[in-house]
Amino acid sequence: MTTFVLSGHAARTAPLLSGCRFELIKLLAQWRVRLLLLACWIAPGGFVAVVGTQSSLPSDTVFGRWMHATGWSGALVILAFSCEWALPLVVSLVAGDVFAVEDRLGTWRHLMIAARSPRRIFVAKALASGSVIVLSTAGLLLSGIVGGLLSSGNRPLVGLDGHTFSPAETVARLLLAWLCVLAPTLAFAGVGLLGSVALGRSPTGLALPAVLAVALALLQLLPLPVAVRLALPSQAFVTWRGLFTDPAQVGPMIIGIVVGLVWACVATAGAYLLFLRRDFTDLANDGSGRRIVSGLLPLVAVTILSVLVIGFAGGGTGSGIGRAKIERSLETSFAHLYVLQTTELHRPAVTEEQLRAKAHCDKGGSLVADEGAGNDWRCVVSWHLPGATAVGQAIYQLDLTPDGRYVADGDGPKEVNGFFQLRAPYGDAPNPLWQFDGTVDLLATSGKG
Repeated sequence: MTTFVLSGHAARTAPLLSGCRFELIKLLAQWRVRLLLLACWIAPGGFVAVVGTQSSLPSDTVFGRWMHATGWSGALVILAFSCEWALPLVVSLVAGDVFAVEDRLGTWRHLMIAARSPRRIFVAKALASGSVIVLSTAGLLLSGIVGGLLSSGNRPLVGLDGHTFSPAETVARLLLAWLCVLAPTLAFAGVGLLGSVALGRSPTGLALPAVLAVALALLQLLPLPVAVRLALPSQAFVTWRGLFTDPAQVGPMIIGIVVGLVWACVATAGAYLLFLRRDFTDLANDGSGRRIVSGLLPLVAVTILSVLVIGFAGGGTGSGIGRAKIERSLETSFAHLYVLQTTELHRPAVTEEQLRAKAHCDKGGSLVADEGAGNDWRCVVSWHLPGATAVGQAIYQLDLTPDGRYVADGDGPKEVNGFFQLRAPYGDAPNPLWQFDGTVDLLATSGKG
Protein backbone atom coordinates (compact mmCIF):
# COMPACT_ATOMS: atom_id res chain seq x y z
CA MET A 1 0.00 0.00 0.00
CA THR A 2 1.30 3.41 -0.96
CA THR A 3 2.31 5.81 1.82
CA PHE A 4 1.81 9.49 1.10
CA VAL A 5 4.36 11.97 2.51
CA LEU A 6 3.59 15.64 3.06
CA SER A 7 6.24 18.04 4.47
CA GLY A 8 8.33 15.18 5.76
CA HIS A 9 5.46 13.47 7.61
CA ALA A 10 3.67 10.30 6.55
CA ALA A 11 0.05 11.08 5.70
CA ARG A 12 -2.56 9.30 7.81
CA THR A 13 -5.26 7.17 6.32
CA ALA A 14 -8.79 8.41 6.80
CA PRO A 15 -10.61 6.99 9.88
CA LEU A 16 -13.03 4.16 9.07
CA LEU A 17 -15.99 5.84 10.77
CA SER A 18 -15.48 9.01 8.78
CA GLY A 19 -15.20 6.97 5.59
CA CYS A 20 -18.45 5.15 6.36
CA ARG A 21 -20.24 8.40 7.05
CA PHE A 22 -18.87 9.91 3.85
CA GLU A 23 -19.99 6.94 1.73
CA LEU A 24 -23.41 6.88 3.37
CA ILE A 25 -23.89 10.59 2.60
CA LYS A 26 -22.87 9.96 -1.00
CA LEU A 27 -25.43 7.17 -1.31
CA LEU A 28 -28.23 9.16 0.27
CA ALA A 29 -27.44 12.12 -1.99
CA GLN A 30 -28.44 10.09 -5.06
CA TRP A 31 -32.03 10.72 -6.14
CA ARG A 32 -32.40 7.05 -7.07
CA VAL A 33 -31.58 5.90 -3.54
CA ARG A 34 -33.84 8.54 -2.00
CA LEU A 35 -36.77 7.44 -4.14
CA LEU A 36 -36.02 3.84 -3.27
CA LEU A 37 -36.12 4.53 0.47
CA LEU A 38 -39.27 6.61 0.11
CA ALA A 39 -40.97 3.80 -1.80
CA CYS A 40 -39.93 1.19 0.78
CA TRP A 41 -41.32 3.26 3.66
CA ILE A 42 -44.59 4.35 2.04
CA ALA A 43 -45.65 2.07 -0.83
CA PRO A 44 -46.20 -1.21 1.13
CA GLY A 45 -48.51 0.42 3.66
CA GLY A 46 -50.49 2.14 0.94
CA PHE A 47 -50.78 -1.08 -1.05
CA VAL A 48 -52.02 -3.11 1.93
CA ALA A 49 -54.45 -0.38 2.98
CA VAL A 50 -55.96 -0.18 -0.51
CA VAL A 51 -56.13 -3.94 -1.14
CA GLY A 52 -57.59 -4.51 2.32
CA THR A 53 -60.66 -2.51 1.32
CA GLN A 54 -61.25 -4.42 -1.93
CA SER A 55 -63.62 -7.35 -2.34
CA SER A 56 -61.07 -9.27 -4.44
CA LEU A 57 -57.97 -10.37 -2.55
CA PRO A 58 -54.58 -11.70 -3.82
CA SER A 59 -55.45 -15.29 -2.90
CA ASP A 60 -52.63 -16.64 -5.08
CA THR A 61 -50.15 -15.08 -2.63
CA VAL A 62 -49.53 -16.84 0.65
CA PHE A 63 -51.74 -15.31 3.40
CA GLY A 64 -53.45 -13.13 0.78
CA ARG A 65 -56.86 -14.74 1.31
CA TRP A 66 -56.84 -13.65 4.98
CA MET A 67 -56.23 -9.93 4.41
CA HIS A 68 -59.78 -9.03 5.49
CA ALA A 69 -59.42 -11.11 8.65
CA THR A 70 -56.36 -9.45 10.19
CA GLY A 71 -53.82 -6.77 9.45
CA TRP A 72 -50.98 -9.23 10.04
CA SER A 73 -51.87 -11.04 6.81
CA GLY A 74 -51.17 -7.84 4.87
CA ALA A 75 -47.75 -7.58 6.50
CA LEU A 76 -46.99 -11.16 5.45
CA VAL A 77 -48.16 -10.49 1.89
CA ILE A 78 -45.63 -7.64 1.79
CA LEU A 79 -42.96 -10.03 3.07
CA ALA A 80 -43.74 -12.53 0.31
CA PHE A 81 -43.71 -9.78 -2.35
CA SER A 82 -40.45 -8.38 -0.98
CA CYS A 83 -38.76 -11.78 -1.22
CA GLU A 84 -39.80 -12.17 -4.85
CA TRP A 85 -39.19 -8.66 -6.17
CA ALA A 86 -38.47 -5.80 -3.77
CA LEU A 87 -35.37 -7.03 -1.92
CA PRO A 88 -33.44 -8.20 -5.06
CA LEU A 89 -34.25 -4.84 -6.68
CA VAL A 90 -33.07 -2.89 -3.62
CA VAL A 91 -29.82 -4.86 -3.54
CA SER A 92 -29.20 -4.29 -7.25
CA LEU A 93 -29.73 -0.53 -7.05
CA VAL A 94 -27.56 -0.09 -3.95
CA ALA A 95 -24.84 -2.77 -3.64
CA GLY A 96 -24.67 -3.36 -7.39
CA ASP A 97 -23.70 0.25 -8.04
CA VAL A 98 -21.70 1.35 -5.00
CA PHE A 99 -18.29 0.79 -6.68
CA ALA A 100 -19.33 1.20 -10.30
CA VAL A 101 -20.44 4.78 -9.70
CA GLU A 102 -16.81 5.79 -9.12
CA ASP A 103 -15.88 4.32 -12.49
CA ARG A 104 -18.59 6.25 -14.28
CA LEU A 105 -17.59 9.51 -12.61
CA GLY A 106 -13.84 8.87 -12.89
CA THR A 107 -13.28 9.70 -9.19
CA TRP A 108 -11.20 6.74 -8.06
CA ARG A 109 -7.90 8.66 -7.97
CA HIS A 110 -9.42 11.48 -5.93
CA LEU A 111 -10.94 9.00 -3.49
CA MET A 112 -7.69 7.09 -3.13
CA ILE A 113 -5.77 10.31 -2.40
CA ALA A 114 -8.34 11.33 0.23
CA ALA A 115 -8.70 7.96 1.97
CA ARG A 116 -5.23 6.49 1.25
CA SER A 117 -6.42 2.95 2.06
CA PRO A 118 -8.13 0.61 -0.43
CA ARG A 119 -9.09 -1.66 2.47
CA ARG A 120 -10.93 1.09 4.31
CA ILE A 121 -12.59 2.28 1.14
CA PHE A 122 -13.98 -1.21 0.52
CA VAL A 123 -15.19 -1.65 4.10
CA ALA A 124 -16.74 1.82 4.16
CA LYS A 125 -18.60 1.26 0.89
CA ALA A 126 -19.78 -2.22 1.94
CA LEU A 127 -21.03 -0.96 5.31
CA ALA A 128 -22.73 2.06 3.76
CA SER A 129 -24.55 -0.03 1.15
CA GLY A 130 -25.48 -2.58 3.82
CA SER A 131 -26.91 0.19 6.00
CA VAL A 132 -29.13 1.46 3.17
CA ILE A 133 -30.31 -2.09 2.44
CA VAL A 134 -31.18 -2.70 6.10
CA LEU A 135 -32.94 0.68 6.27
CA SER A 136 -34.99 -0.22 3.19
CA THR A 137 -35.84 -3.60 4.67
CA ALA A 138 -36.99 -1.97 7.90
CA GLY A 139 -39.22 0.33 5.86
CA LEU A 140 -40.84 -2.61 4.08
CA LEU A 141 -41.49 -4.30 7.41
CA LEU A 142 -42.89 -1.33 9.33
CA SER A 143 -44.90 0.06 6.42
CA GLY A 144 -46.55 -3.30 5.82
CA ILE A 145 -47.46 -3.64 9.50
CA VAL A 146 -48.88 -0.13 9.80
CA GLY A 147 -50.89 -0.44 6.57
CA GLY A 148 -52.26 -3.83 7.58
CA LEU A 149 -53.27 -2.81 11.09
CA LEU A 150 -54.94 0.37 9.86
CA SER A 151 -56.94 -1.48 7.21
CA SER A 152 -57.87 -4.75 8.96
CA GLY A 153 -57.06 -4.40 12.64
CA ASN A 154 -55.06 -6.31 15.22
CA ARG A 155 -56.78 -9.71 15.18
CA PRO A 156 -55.41 -13.28 15.43
CA LEU A 157 -53.79 -14.83 12.36
CA VAL A 158 -54.64 -18.20 10.83
CA GLY A 159 -51.38 -19.96 10.04
CA LEU A 160 -50.46 -22.37 7.26
CA ASP A 161 -51.67 -25.37 9.28
CA GLY A 162 -54.97 -23.78 10.33
CA HIS A 163 -53.61 -22.98 13.78
CA THR A 164 -54.65 -19.57 15.10
CA PHE A 165 -51.81 -17.37 16.34
CA SER A 166 -52.44 -14.56 18.79
CA PRO A 167 -51.26 -11.05 17.81
CA ALA A 168 -48.32 -11.34 20.22
CA GLU A 169 -47.24 -14.68 18.71
CA THR A 170 -47.65 -13.27 15.21
CA VAL A 171 -45.44 -10.25 15.94
CA ALA A 172 -42.65 -12.47 17.25
CA ARG A 173 -42.81 -14.83 14.29
CA LEU A 174 -43.07 -11.98 11.79
CA LEU A 175 -39.92 -10.37 13.15
CA LEU A 176 -38.13 -13.74 13.03
CA ALA A 177 -39.28 -14.19 9.43
CA TRP A 178 -37.78 -10.84 8.41
CA LEU A 179 -34.54 -11.71 10.19
CA CYS A 180 -34.56 -14.98 8.28
CA VAL A 181 -34.83 -13.28 4.88
CA LEU A 182 -31.95 -10.97 5.75
CA ALA A 183 -29.58 -13.89 5.11
CA PRO A 184 -30.39 -14.29 1.37
CA THR A 185 -30.63 -10.50 1.09
CA LEU A 186 -27.04 -10.22 2.31
CA ALA A 187 -26.06 -13.02 -0.08
CA PHE A 188 -27.41 -11.04 -3.04
CA ALA A 189 -25.74 -7.92 -1.62
CA GLY A 190 -22.40 -9.75 -1.66
CA VAL A 191 -23.01 -10.72 -5.29
CA GLY A 192 -23.85 -7.08 -6.00
CA LEU A 193 -20.55 -5.93 -4.50
CA LEU A 194 -18.73 -8.56 -6.54
CA GLY A 195 -20.37 -7.43 -9.79
CA SER A 196 -19.81 -3.76 -9.02
CA VAL A 197 -16.09 -4.32 -8.40
CA ALA A 198 -15.43 -6.75 -11.23
CA LEU A 199 -17.48 -5.18 -14.01
CA GLY A 200 -16.68 -1.52 -13.42
CA ARG A 201 -18.95 0.94 -15.21
CA SER A 202 -20.71 -1.83 -17.12
CA PRO A 203 -24.47 -1.95 -16.32
CA THR A 204 -24.20 -5.73 -16.07
CA GLY A 205 -22.86 -5.40 -12.54
CA LEU A 206 -25.88 -3.36 -11.52
CA ALA A 207 -28.26 -6.02 -12.84
CA LEU A 208 -26.34 -9.05 -11.57
CA PRO A 209 -28.20 -9.56 -8.23
CA ALA A 210 -31.61 -9.12 -9.87
CA VAL A 211 -30.75 -11.49 -12.70
CA LEU A 212 -29.48 -14.06 -10.21
CA ALA A 213 -32.66 -13.72 -8.14
CA VAL A 214 -34.88 -14.30 -11.20
CA ALA A 215 -32.77 -17.29 -12.30
CA LEU A 216 -32.98 -18.88 -8.85
CA ALA A 217 -36.73 -18.21 -8.64
CA LEU A 218 -37.21 -20.04 -11.95
CA LEU A 219 -34.96 -22.84 -10.72
CA GLN A 220 -37.10 -23.24 -7.61
CA LEU A 221 -40.11 -23.97 -9.81
CA LEU A 222 -38.42 -27.16 -11.03
CA PRO A 223 -38.77 -30.52 -9.25
CA LEU A 224 -35.30 -30.40 -7.70
CA PRO A 225 -33.99 -32.87 -5.12
CA VAL A 226 -34.30 -31.57 -1.57
CA ALA A 227 -30.53 -31.28 -1.09
CA VAL A 228 -30.18 -29.13 -4.22
CA ARG A 229 -33.19 -26.97 -3.35
CA LEU A 230 -31.96 -26.23 0.16
CA ALA A 231 -28.47 -25.42 -1.12
CA LEU A 232 -29.75 -22.44 -3.12
CA PRO A 233 -28.96 -19.06 -1.48
CA SER A 234 -32.51 -17.84 -2.09
CA GLN A 235 -34.21 -20.71 -0.26
CA ALA A 236 -34.67 -18.68 2.95
CA PHE A 237 -36.94 -16.40 0.89
CA VAL A 238 -39.37 -19.34 1.03
CA THR A 239 -38.63 -21.27 4.21
CA TRP A 240 -39.79 -18.43 6.53
CA ARG A 241 -43.30 -19.78 5.93
CA GLY A 242 -42.46 -22.66 8.24
CA LEU A 243 -42.59 -20.24 11.18
CA PHE A 244 -46.37 -20.02 10.75
CA THR A 245 -47.15 -23.62 11.61
CA ASP A 246 -47.36 -25.21 15.04
CA PRO A 247 -44.82 -26.60 15.68
CA ALA A 248 -42.64 -24.46 13.42
CA GLN A 249 -40.79 -26.09 10.53
CA VAL A 250 -37.35 -24.85 11.56
CA GLY A 251 -35.09 -27.34 9.77
CA PRO A 252 -35.29 -25.93 6.23
CA MET A 253 -35.28 -22.39 7.62
CA ILE A 254 -32.02 -22.86 9.53
CA ILE A 255 -30.34 -24.45 6.53
CA GLY A 256 -31.50 -21.58 4.33
CA ILE A 257 -30.10 -19.01 6.75
CA VAL A 258 -26.72 -20.76 6.98
CA VAL A 259 -26.42 -21.13 3.19
CA GLY A 260 -27.35 -17.48 2.67
CA LEU A 261 -24.78 -16.25 5.19
CA VAL A 262 -22.05 -18.44 3.71
CA TRP A 263 -22.83 -17.03 0.27
CA ALA A 264 -22.71 -13.50 1.67
CA CYS A 265 -19.28 -14.09 3.24
CA VAL A 266 -17.75 -15.79 0.20
CA ALA A 267 -19.10 -13.24 -2.30
CA THR A 268 -18.00 -10.28 -0.17
CA ALA A 269 -14.55 -11.81 0.36
CA GLY A 270 -14.22 -12.32 -3.40
CA ALA A 271 -15.18 -8.71 -4.05
CA TYR A 272 -12.65 -7.56 -1.44
CA LEU A 273 -9.77 -9.52 -3.00
CA LEU A 274 -10.61 -8.28 -6.49
CA PHE A 275 -10.79 -4.71 -5.21
CA LEU A 276 -7.34 -4.89 -3.59
CA ARG A 277 -5.83 -6.08 -6.89
CA ARG A 278 -7.42 -3.28 -8.88
CA ASP A 279 -5.31 -0.79 -10.85
CA PHE A 280 -6.83 2.58 -9.97
CA THR A 281 -4.60 4.47 -12.40
CA ASP A 282 -6.46 3.02 -15.40
CA LEU A 283 -9.29 5.48 -16.05
CA ALA A 284 -10.56 3.43 -18.98
CA ASN A 285 -11.34 0.37 -16.87
CA ASP A 286 -14.66 -1.11 -17.99
CA GLY A 287 -14.50 -4.26 -15.97
CA SER A 288 -13.47 -7.75 -16.97
CA GLY A 289 -15.51 -10.85 -17.67
CA ARG A 290 -12.57 -12.93 -16.50
CA ARG A 291 -12.64 -11.23 -13.10
CA ILE A 292 -16.37 -11.84 -12.59
CA VAL A 293 -15.97 -15.50 -13.57
CA SER A 294 -13.14 -15.92 -11.06
CA GLY A 295 -15.33 -14.28 -8.42
CA LEU A 296 -18.34 -16.51 -9.14
CA LEU A 297 -16.44 -19.80 -9.21
CA PRO A 298 -16.09 -19.97 -5.38
CA LEU A 299 -19.88 -19.50 -5.12
CA VAL A 300 -20.41 -22.45 -7.45
CA ALA A 301 -18.05 -24.48 -5.28
CA VAL A 302 -19.98 -23.45 -2.16
CA THR A 303 -23.23 -24.59 -3.76
CA ILE A 304 -21.80 -27.99 -4.73
CA LEU A 305 -20.35 -28.45 -1.24
CA SER A 306 -23.68 -27.46 0.31
CA VAL A 307 -25.51 -30.05 -1.78
CA LEU A 308 -23.09 -32.75 -0.62
CA VAL A 309 -23.29 -31.74 3.04
CA ILE A 310 -27.09 -31.47 3.10
CA GLY A 311 -27.48 -34.75 1.22
CA PHE A 312 -25.03 -36.54 3.53
CA ALA A 313 -26.80 -35.14 6.61
CA GLY A 314 -30.11 -36.65 5.54
CA GLY A 315 -31.55 -34.15 3.11
CA GLY A 316 -32.30 -36.97 0.67
CA THR A 317 -32.33 -37.15 -3.09
CA GLY A 318 -36.08 -37.05 -3.65
CA SER A 319 -38.45 -34.09 -3.80
CA GLY A 320 -39.23 -34.27 -0.07
CA ILE A 321 -42.95 -34.39 -0.92
CA GLY A 322 -44.70 -37.69 -0.26
CA ARG A 323 -48.23 -38.90 0.39
CA ALA A 324 -47.73 -39.42 4.12
CA LYS A 325 -46.48 -35.86 4.62
CA ILE A 326 -49.36 -34.37 2.64
CA GLU A 327 -51.93 -36.43 4.53
CA ARG A 328 -50.48 -35.42 7.87
CA SER A 329 -50.45 -31.74 6.92
CA LEU A 330 -53.98 -31.82 5.49
CA GLU A 331 -55.35 -33.59 8.56
CA THR A 332 -53.90 -30.93 10.84
CA SER A 333 -55.15 -28.01 8.75
CA PHE A 334 -58.61 -29.47 8.31
CA ALA A 335 -59.03 -30.11 12.05
CA HIS A 336 -57.98 -26.58 13.02
CA LEU A 337 -60.15 -24.95 10.37
CA TYR A 338 -63.15 -27.17 11.19
CA VAL A 339 -62.98 -25.90 14.77
CA LEU A 340 -62.80 -22.33 13.43
CA GLN A 341 -65.81 -22.95 11.18
CA THR A 342 -67.76 -24.46 14.08
CA THR A 343 -67.09 -21.38 16.19
CA GLU A 344 -68.12 -18.95 13.45
CA LEU A 345 -71.32 -20.92 12.75
CA HIS A 346 -72.13 -20.97 16.50
CA ARG A 347 -72.35 -24.73 16.61
CA PRO A 348 -71.56 -26.89 19.67
CA ALA A 349 -67.85 -26.70 20.49
CA VAL A 350 -65.57 -29.46 19.29
CA THR A 351 -61.82 -30.00 19.60
CA GLU A 352 -59.23 -31.28 17.15
CA GLU A 353 -58.73 -34.39 19.27
CA GLN A 354 -62.45 -35.21 19.19
CA LEU A 355 -62.59 -34.89 15.40
CA ARG A 356 -59.84 -37.52 14.82
CA ALA A 357 -59.42 -36.24 11.27
CA LYS A 358 -57.76 -38.62 8.81
CA ALA A 359 -56.79 -37.97 5.21
CA HIS A 360 -56.21 -40.30 2.30
CA CYS A 361 -54.53 -38.77 -0.76
CA ASP A 362 -53.75 -39.98 -4.26
CA LYS A 363 -51.80 -38.34 -7.09
CA GLY A 364 -53.03 -38.83 -10.62
CA GLY A 365 -54.51 -42.29 -10.14
CA SER A 366 -53.01 -45.72 -9.61
CA LEU A 367 -50.49 -45.42 -12.44
CA VAL A 368 -48.74 -42.34 -10.96
CA ALA A 369 -46.39 -42.45 -7.96
CA ASP A 370 -47.82 -40.65 -4.92
CA GLU A 371 -45.01 -38.15 -4.55
CA GLY A 372 -43.84 -34.81 -5.86
CA ALA A 373 -45.53 -31.57 -6.83
CA GLY A 374 -48.52 -31.22 -9.12
CA ASN A 375 -52.11 -30.10 -9.38
CA ASP A 376 -53.48 -33.64 -9.63
CA TRP A 377 -53.54 -34.53 -5.93
CA ARG A 378 -56.98 -35.66 -4.72
CA CYS A 379 -57.59 -36.15 -1.00
CA VAL A 380 -60.50 -37.43 1.08
CA VAL A 381 -60.66 -36.26 4.70
CA SER A 382 -62.79 -38.17 7.20
CA TRP A 383 -63.71 -37.09 10.72
CA HIS A 384 -65.95 -37.95 13.67
CA LEU A 385 -68.24 -35.73 15.72
CA PRO A 386 -68.86 -36.45 19.42
CA GLY A 387 -72.08 -38.42 19.89
CA ALA A 388 -72.48 -39.20 16.19
CA THR A 389 -72.10 -42.65 14.66
CA ALA A 390 -71.71 -41.52 11.05
CA VAL A 391 -68.30 -40.62 9.68
CA GLY A 392 -68.05 -37.31 7.81
CA GLN A 393 -66.07 -37.07 4.59
CA ALA A 394 -64.87 -34.13 2.49
CA ILE A 395 -63.02 -34.11 -0.82
CA TYR A 396 -60.17 -31.75 -1.70
CA GLN A 397 -58.18 -31.06 -4.85
CA LEU A 398 -54.61 -30.00 -4.05
CA ASP A 399 -52.31 -27.85 -6.17
CA LEU A 400 -48.86 -28.50 -4.74
CA THR A 401 -45.74 -26.54 -5.74
CA PRO A 402 -42.18 -27.98 -5.59
CA ASP A 403 -41.30 -25.81 -2.54
CA GLY A 404 -43.94 -27.58 -0.45
CA ARG A 405 -46.74 -25.01 -0.50
CA TYR A 406 -50.19 -26.23 -1.52
CA VAL A 407 -53.65 -24.79 -2.05
CA ALA A 408 -56.51 -27.08 -0.97
CA ASP A 409 -59.73 -26.49 -2.92
CA GLY A 410 -62.92 -27.93 -1.44
CA ASP A 411 -64.84 -30.28 -3.76
CA GLY A 412 -67.78 -31.24 -1.60
CA PRO A 413 -69.95 -31.76 0.22
CA LYS A 414 -71.03 -28.14 -0.20
CA GLU A 415 -72.28 -27.72 3.35
CA VAL A 416 -68.79 -28.62 4.66
CA ASN A 417 -66.17 -27.29 2.24
CA GLY A 418 -68.18 -25.57 -0.46
CA PHE A 419 -68.36 -21.83 -0.99
CA PHE A 420 -70.73 -19.97 1.31
CA GLN A 421 -70.54 -16.86 3.45
CA LEU A 422 -70.55 -16.96 7.21
CA ARG A 423 -70.40 -14.32 9.88
CA ALA A 424 -66.87 -13.84 11.19
CA PRO A 425 -65.80 -11.35 13.91
CA TYR A 426 -64.65 -8.97 11.17
CA GLY A 427 -67.77 -9.32 8.97
CA ASP A 428 -68.95 -11.66 6.24
CA ALA A 429 -66.23 -14.07 5.15
CA PRO A 430 -65.90 -17.19 2.96
CA ASN A 431 -66.13 -20.61 4.55
CA PRO A 432 -62.61 -21.27 5.96
CA LEU A 433 -62.78 -24.90 4.78
CA TRP A 434 -63.51 -23.92 1.18
CA GLN A 435 -59.98 -22.93 0.11
CA PHE A 436 -56.88 -22.70 2.28
CA ASP A 437 -53.08 -22.69 2.06
CA GLY A 438 -50.81 -25.26 3.61
CA THR A 439 -47.17 -26.24 3.63
CA VAL A 440 -45.22 -29.49 3.76
CA ASP A 441 -41.94 -29.79 5.67
CA LEU A 442 -39.50 -31.07 3.06
CA LEU A 443 -37.15 -32.41 5.74
CA ALA A 444 -39.75 -34.10 7.95
CA THR A 445 -39.89 -37.88 8.19
CA SER A 446 -42.48 -39.58 6.03
CA GLY A 447 -44.04 -41.66 8.76
CA LYS A 448 -47.45 -40.72 10.12
CA GLY A 449 -47.60 -40.38 13.87
